[in-house]
Amino acid sequence: MIKIEAQLVNLRHLDELATGNTVIHRLNPCAKLLTTMVFIIVVTSFPKQMLAGLIPLCIFPVALVSLGDLPVSPLVRRVVLTLPFIVFIGIFNPLLDHSVAFQIGDVVISNGWISFFSILTRSILAVSAALLLVATTGMEGICAALYQIKVPKVLVIQLLFMYRYLYILLEEVGRTIQAYNLRSFEDTGIGYKAVGSLVGQLLMRTLDRAQRIYVAMRCRGFDGNIRLNRQTRVQYQDVAFAFGWSAFFIFVRMVNIPQWLGSLLTEGYR
Repeated sequence: MIKIEAQLVNLRHLDELATGNTVIHRLNPCAKLLTTMVFIIVVTSFPKQMLAGLIPLCIFPVALVSLGDLPVSPLVRRVVLTLPFIVFIGIFNPLLDHSVAFQIGDVVISNGWISFFSILTRSILAVSAALLLVATTGMEGICAALYQIKVPKVLVIQLLFMYRYLYILLEEVGRTIQAYNLRSFEDTGIGYKAVGSLVGQLLMRTLDRAQRIYVAMRCRGFDGNIRLNRQTRVQYQDVAFAFGWSAFFIFVRMVNIPQWLGSLLTEGYR
């Protein structure tokens, strides 16, 4: 039960961060959403053998954390949770690609290791951007932005409901586990024989809870449309934020800045 409550606290922590009043929080959600989308598209478009070119893109998440006055450790912990999946995706590259990328003394670095660290860096940057979007905008603001860019209403409603009622699902899981522990004389956790029964009960409880929530919503006039609180207008600072960062991302994608700076330094020493 303590673990379930901890997960609820972790989920609500991002919503609490989104209530800030910094220059990043006051930006239009649509501007932040579009900028994040451009950032992720640019990050994922880098070739697998290009690693140094990704370094300038680290400026974007660092700037958001600094200007948004966000705590670093909770965001880092959430990024770390995704690392096992990211590592599993690229861990076979060093085993399959043994071609030499460069050599430092007696140490040979293969293209497989370069592509592995490239996948790792790109994934961390993309996940960080998505987390920072939620932490500075909130799910309600993101859904308002999705409405503004004409995303189908059905998808927006499903996304908002899924996020909101994830708390309810975790609460139901917590109650089920607590009821099992109170009726069990063993402290070794849930036995494998009881897992199927508990999952079935959780499904029935979830369906029943969903039906009651739907009836309550219909009684309050729900007609398929969601009235969001954030309906802010686009201002000049929003346009400057979106176009400025997007231009920077495209410039970084077209010009390998670390390689360009290295060539300038090399020519300077000559």
